[in-house]
Amino acid sequence: MADRYNVAILGASGAVGETLISCLEKRQFPVASLRLLASARSAGQTRSFKGETLPIEEVKPNAFEGIDVAFFSAGASRSREFAPHANRAGAIVVDNSSAFRMDPSIPLVVPEINPHHLKPESKLISVPNCSAIILLMALAPLQKLGTIDRVIVSTYQSASGAGAAAMMELQEQTRDVLEGREPVPKVMPHPYAFNLFSHNTPVDADGYNEEEVKVVQESRKILDRPDLKLNVTCIRVPVLRAHSESVTVEFSGRAPSLETVRECLDEAPGVRLVDDRHGNKFPMPLEASGQDEVLVGRLRHDLSNPNGLCMFVSGDQLLKGAALNAIQIAEAMIAKRPVTA
Repeated sequence: MADRYNVAILGASGAVGETLISCLEKRQFPVASLRLLASARSAGQTRSFKGETLPIEEVKPNAFEGIDVAFFSAGASRSREFAPHANRAGAIVVDNSSAFRMDPSIPLVVPEINPHHLKPESKLISVPNCSAIILLMALAPLQKLGTIDRVIVSTYQSASGAGAAAMMELQEQTRDVLEGREPVPKVMPHPYAFNLFSHNTPVDADGYNEEEVKVVQESRKILDRPDLKLNVTCIRVPVLRAHSESVTVEFSGRAPSLETVRECLDEAPGVRLVDDRHGNKFPMPLEASGQDEVLVGRLRHDLSNPNGLCMFVSGDQLLKGAALNAIQIAEAMIAKRPVTA
């Protein structure tokens, strides 16, 4: 087994790519060398890693020679184009895009939930949609308390989910509004500051946007529950970082006691229970931002359904919703199938 690994990040100049760099350092991932890749327009920029200044190179088909682990976060088209080159060069690819998630031959993994989907021979692994990850970190542990029949979710999604440009637009528009200027949308389809709107993905013939469909399909695949009933509404909110979700879980029988649910969530890896009724303190995106854990709270029974349980969830989209989950996958793959440097 190699002690250290040659690592590449495709999309190193983006919000998730920069978070991958900091996460690798924070988690002390065994990096022998780090190659930063992006499109031609980002080539020549630099990023810092462990006190070193590293250049960002333009990605080309031969950029993955000698690479053991490649993290992709540059969009679906780039993943489809370059993942085969990275695999042929011998690298394990952990892909943050939507390109391969619903391919039945490719694992879609949240390591705390379905590590059994990872195989030693896996060469390409998909990171799920950020909203699906944050939902399932709270939902999956509850499966041990009874059969989950139906899930209703409303998301409150931050600018970080749309990348660095959307985060900057929210900041600029907020300043514009506070200083009396009209906000002009450039990245988002609608004014973002002090506003809410349906997730900025195409809407299908049934009236569901692409993000909502992803959460439904990916959750079913991760949980091995192809018939699980889910209804999802995804909304952009003027929050800089960290997504939140209101979740109602309906069991096939009477919902478990709140004490049992609290114990279950308190023991769940990667979850932190924030459920202070006396202090009226529950999960908040400000508190979730920068945290590895997904915050879960506001636990209560559904007054309209004895089988229902309600909760509120908040998690950092750039960390557990993307970069952290990707690195955890790589750590699990190293343990399952050591790669050689």
